[in-house]
Amino acid sequence: MPEWWTPAWGLPTAFWGFLLVYGVVLYAVSPRAVTLRSFFQGVDAAGRPVATVPLTLSVFISWIFAKSVTNAANLGAEHGVVGALAYATYWLGIPVAGLVIFSIRRRLQATSMVGFLIQRYGHAAGGAFTLAILIRLYNEIWSNTAVVGGYFGDPGSRGYITAALVFTGITLAYSAKGGLRSSLMTDAVQAVLFVFFLVLALFLVLPDYGVSRLATTGVWQLNGGVDLLLVAGLQLVSYPFHDPVLTDRAFINRERSMLTAFIVAGVLGFVAIALFGLVGVHAQLAGLDGGGNVPAAVGRSMGVATLFFLSVVMMSSAGSTLDSTLSSLSKGLAWDLPRLWGGASSSASRRSGIGVMIAFALLGNLPMLLGTDILKATTLSGTMVMGLAPAFLLYPWSGYAPVSFHLSFWTGLALGVVHTLGWWPDALAIGAGGYAHLLGANAWGLVLCSLLYLLPLLVHRVWP
Repeated sequence: MPEWWTPAWGLPTAFWGFLLVYGVVLYAVSPRAVTLRSFFQGVDAAGRPVATVPLTLSVFISWIFAKSVTNAANLGAEHGVVGALAYATYWLGIPVAGLVIFSIRRRLQATSMVGFLIQRYGHAAGGAFTLAILIRLYNEIWSNTAVVGGYFGDPGSRGYITAALVFTGITLAYSAKGGLRSSLMTDAVQAVLFVFFLVLALFLVLPDYGVSRLATTGVWQLNGGVDLLLVAGLQLVSYPFHDPVLTDRAFINRERSMLTAFIVAGVLGFVAIALFGLVGVHAQLAGLDGGGNVPAAVGRSMGVATLFFLSVVMMSSAGSTLDSTLSSLSKGLAWDLPRLWGGASSSASRRSGIGVMIAFALLGNLPMLLGTDILKATTLSGTMVMGLAPAFLLYPWSGYAPVSFHLSFWTGLALGVVHTLGWWPDALAIGAGGYAHLLGANAWGLVLCSLLYLLPLLVHRVWP
C-alpha cells in the first residue's frame, strides 16, 4: 500500500475533502425548481428553455459515463489506439440521434420518444420501449456509483461502499432540489471540472511516451480491436435511442438549436473519450496490470496527484450521468407516463418525482453492494436494442405500423439474449477476434431486424 494512503480509511484524505466540497458546491449552484415544467422539462422560472451553450455542455458531459471513461482506458490498454477509437466511436451516435429526432419533431411534432412511438406504432410499442429504458437507467445508477467507489477502496470494502453511497446521497440531494433544471445547470459545472482535470491528468501521463508513440500503438485488424470499432459503427443507429439521459435533452429546446448542440457535443465527446483512451495505451506500454480499472492503476503508478486528477474526472462524469439518470427516471415515470396513458398532466407532482428519485437511488445501488461487474451494464443493452434502428430510421416509409415495430424490436431483443448467453453460433461470427461473435450478432441481426420491419409494408403493397 503506498505510504500516502491514510491507515484509517485506506485512501487520501484529500479525496474525501473533494467529494464533500463537490457536493456542497453543486447543491449551492443547483436552482430550486419552482414549477412543474421547470422540474420535469428544464425550463427556467420564466418558462424559457435552456440556451444552446448550456445544452451542448449538458449533452456532452451527461453522456460521458464514468464506466465508459473507464472502459475507454481499459480498451486502450488492451488494443492500443484502435481500442480507444473504437469506444470513442459510440459518441458519434449523438449527432445521429440529433438528426433523427430533429426529423420526428419537424415531421410529426413529437414531444418525446415514447410519444413518437405511440403515435407511430401504438401503446404496446411505447410500453416495450419504456421497459427497455428503465432497465438502461437502472444500470446507470450502480455502474457509476461503483466506479466512484473504486477510487476509495477495493470492491466490497468500507471505503468503496461508503464513498458510493455518499456520492449517491449528494447527487440525490441536488437532483431533488431542481429536477431536470438542476441537472442542466450542474452539468455545466461538471463539464468544466471534467475538461480541466482531464487536461491536467493527460499533461502528467502523456509525456512519458509522447503522443506520437501512443497514437501508433495497436494493429488495424479485426482481431486487434477493429471488430469492436465495427460493432460501435453498427450500434450508432440504435444505441443512442434507448438512453433518455441523452434523448430527453432533444425535446427541451428549438429543433435547430438542439441539432447544433447534439452535433457539437458528439464531436467533443468523441475527442474526449479518444484522448482518455490514451491513458490506457500508456498502461499498455508501461506494462501495468489494470485489474479492470486502468485509470486507477495508472494514477496509483504515477503518484497521488495523477490519481487525484483522474478521480475528479470520474466523479464529475459519474455525477453528471447519475443526476441525469435520476431526472430522466422522474420525468418518465411521474410526468410522461401519466400523460401518455390518459392521465391528466396535473396528476404529476414534484413530490411524486422526488419519490421516484429516492426509490431508484436506493434500489439502484443493490447490484453495486452485491459486487456486480460494471462492464455488465453496457454489454446487456447495446446489442439487445438493435431492433430500434429500423423503427427510428425507416419510419418515414411507414405509416401506423405496430407489427413492423414488434417484429424488429423483439427479434433484436431475442438475438441480444442469444449472444449474451453465449449461444451465438460460430458460423455467424465475423473474424476471429475477441468481438467476432458480437460483431456477427450486430451485423446479421441488424439486417434481419430491418428486413422484418419492412416485411409487413411489402406485404401490404403486394396484397393491399
